[in-house]
Amino acid sequence: MKLIVGLGNPGKKYEQTRHNVGFDVVAKVAALTSASPSKTRFEGEFAEAMIGSEKVVMLWPQTYMNASGQSVRKAIDFFKLADQDLLVVCDDLDLPVGRLRFKKDGSAGGQKGIADTIRHLRSESFSRLKVGIGRPPAGWETADYVLGRFGNKEAETIETITTTAAKAVIDWVNLGVVEAMNHYNSVGKPPPKPKVKRPQPKQQQNPADDATDAPDPSESSAKRNKD
Repeated sequence: MKLIVGLGNPGKKYEQTRHNVGFDVVAKVAALTSASPSKTRFEGEFAEAMIGSEKVVMLWPQTYMNASGQSVRKAIDFFKLADQDLLVVCDDLDLPVGRLRFKKDGSAGGQKGIADTIRHLRSESFSRLKVGIGRPPAGWETADYVLGRFGNKEAETIETITTTAAKAVIDWVNLGVVEAMNHYNSVGKPPPKPKVKRPQPKQQQNPADDATDAPDPSESSAKRNKD
C-alpha cells in the first residue's frame, strides 16, 4: 500500500492558488484512477484506488499547509505504513514554473508543509514530488505570491505540468522513486547552451624563419666583385 498526499489549504478561497498545486496534482491522480475524495478522516479528505496491483490511499489534509504533518501522521499510523510508502506532492519556490523534481528524502528546503510532516514523522525518509511555481517578482511578499493565482500564461503551463505530475505519481507507485527521478527530474529543464568555439589565435612566425629566406648580403657582394 502507498499513501499519496497533496499539500495545500482547504476552502474555495485557496483553490487554484500556487500553494495548492499539491492538491491539484493529487486530484488529477484521483481522476486518472477513477477515485473521488468522498471520505473524511485523518483530519483530511481521502480516496482509495488501485494502481496496477498496488492499493493506494490519496489524502488532502484539511489542517492548512503549516499543520499538514498531523494529518499525514494519523494516516501513516492507521495504515501501519513505512516512511518509504509515502509520497508528498507540494509546490516549490526554487523551481521555475513548468519544472518537476522528485526527492527520495532530505530536508524541507523551506516548504512549511514538508517541515511539519518531518516534525510529526520524526523522519526525512519519505519521497516528495516538487512542482515549480517560481520565485515572486521583485517587491512581492512571498506569502502574497504563494497564496495568489497564476497569470494566464503561467496557468496554461501549470495545467500541462500538473497533468504530467499526476502521471509521474503513478509511475512512482509502479516503478519506485529512483526510476521516477531519472525520468521526470529533467522535465521542463532548458537544453544546455551550445558550446561556442573560441577563435584560435594566429600563430606568430619566428623571426629566424624569415631570416633564412632573406638573401645573404656577402653572397651579393662577392658576385658583384666577380663581375
